[in-house]
Amino acid sequence: MLVPGSAAADPKPTLPQARTKVADLQHKAEEAGEAANDLRGEITAATRRVKAVSAGIRKQQAQVDAVKKQIGSLAVAGYQQSGMTTTAQLLLSTDPDQFLSQASTAQAFAGQQSTALRRFQTAQGKLADLQAGERSELAALQAVQAKQGELKKELERNLAEAERVLNQLSAAERAKLEAEAEEEARKAREDRPDRSNDRTGEDIIDVPASGRAKIAVDYALAQLGDAYVWGADGPSSFDCSGLTMAAWGKAGVSLSHSSKAQINEGRQVSKANLQAGDLVFFYSPISHVGIYLGSGRMVHASRPGKPVKIDSIDTMPYAGASRPG
Repeated sequence: MLVPGSAAADPKPTLPQARTKVADLQHKAEEAGEAANDLRGEITAATRRVKAVSAGIRKQQAQVDAVKKQIGSLAVAGYQQSGMTTTAQLLLSTDPDQFLSQASTAQAFAGQQSTALRRFQTAQGKLADLQAGERSELAALQAVQAKQGELKKELERNLAEAERVLNQLSAAERAKLEAEAEEEARKAREDRPDRSNDRTGEDIIDVPASGRAKIAVDYALAQLGDAYVWGADGPSSFDCSGLTMAAWGKAGVSLSHSSKAQINEGRQVSKANLQAGDLVFFYSPISHVGIYLGSGRMVHASRPGKPVKIDSIDTMPYAGASRPG
């Protein structure tokens, strides 16, 4: 009999089932990570706007303070002139001509005060507008940061679930998977050329590239065997768009840390016209990118739990390609 409210434990997966489930969860983690990466540009732009508005507020506050100081000075001067009525001052004056001159000066003070007050109102209004703009920009920045934070949590949840699946395996089965991962990373490292920039001799992998594309390809190949880490762009770990950004950055081409953005940061090329160094993109919406090597191969930071490695571009759903530079 079943006890009401109880739930049966998840059945222990077989090793092949665990491999499939973990791979799916790791891919979902990468999707969330690339979606979070895609918000980097928005966060950078929003942060820049907040800083610009804040600088404007500081400048406008200085203007407001200067006008307030001027108003204070005019108020003191006006008070010193207003001890008695104009008629009384004229009657008591020993020099009527001098008094009329002073009266004219007092009227001028009054005019200056009125002008200064109008300037203060205008400056204060601009300051209030800037402060409202700052609040709006801060709210927008915080909203994007919160969205990125949720995507990071989604990534972590998927990786935690993958770990839970692995924990259902026996110690021997886990050891087998760990040994397979270590072997995959070892083989990838064997294929990479020397990391030094002044290496001589032939590369282990012959890639038909030249110019900046050759620099990008060489850099990416030098990272073979490195770990996948979300948000990383080197020197010893990468996510997919972090690797392509770092590789083309080495060649002097600036790319965003986002696979979704990178497809629009170069000239679009067809699959039939791919050249070594081109960026190749996968899934819909785009959530993965690699660097084409020729002969249907690419080098890429594959996914969590996997090293930077070389794969066929047909191992995942192809979405398009672009040529940086």
